[in-house]
Amino acid sequence: MFSPVVSLRQLRVEVASTQRVVFLSDVHLGLGSAADNRIREDALIALLRGLPGNTAHLFIVGDLFDYWFDYRHVVPRKHVRTLAALAELLDNHVPITYLMGNHDFGHHTYFKEELGIEVERGDLDVMIADKRFYISHGDGKAANDKGYLLLRAVLRNRLAQRMYRWLHPDLGIGLASRTSHGSRAYTDARDYGLDGLKHFAEARIAEGYDVVVMGHRHRATVEHIQQGLYINLGDWLGSTITYGEYAPPAMPCLKQVPLYLPNTLQGTPE
Repeated sequence: MFSPVVSLRQLRVEVASTQRVVFLSDVHLGLGSAADNRIREDALIALLRGLPGNTAHLFIVGDLFDYWFDYRHVVPRKHVRTLAALAELLDNHVPITYLMGNHDFGHHTYFKEELGIEVERGDLDVMIADKRFYISHGDGKAANDKGYLLLRAVLRNRLAQRMYRWLHPDLGIGLASRTSHGSRAYTDARDYGLDGLKHFAEARIAEGYDVVVMGHRHRATVEHIQQGLYINLGDWLGSTITYGEYAPPAMPCLKQVPLYLPNTLQGTPE
């Protein structure tokens, strides 16, 4: 229950010679002002619309939303444009794998039943072309973060979430938003010392993984470790978007896209 790795599922992704795999995390839709969210969401939708035809798979590596909690008949109302863009992407035959983060922990059945997207509660062991990837949001991976592991076990507990859904959605989604803010305050106040995610990546590379991809830390990183590569996807909260790309035979890398005003936004890769 309190292990840094909740579960580990294996997956294989085939990539054609003209295609790539895209990784993104920590968009945190719902955080900040309505105007800031609109710019961030426009950037996301522009990126998603540029994927069909050149992308073999999209990995959403947690915290797409700053908070998420879906009920049997109700989902947060602010994100309908993003949900429609994800549905359109699937209609255009781009598979999506979504890893749960520490802010969007309230997924129930909506993504699977309505969009056809399975939300992964744990980590992934993925063969992409000829490289073995370890993919994780990254929460709970720091060695001195036992308090968060306890909090995560409570927040993701199925019985606790079932009881929480007895609350009216107006109250429940509002509380989920405040819980998200509390999670951020806890993380910001913690002293993690050295980069615990990097240490976790080092251990996975020592086990034989070629590439470790994580988010959560909000610090875009590409670092060679021994014979492998550690990538942290950064976030979408500053003046520059960062997301990951793997287009074999090139090495996995980060792409950067400036956040322009919506009418001048360029969301496709550079």
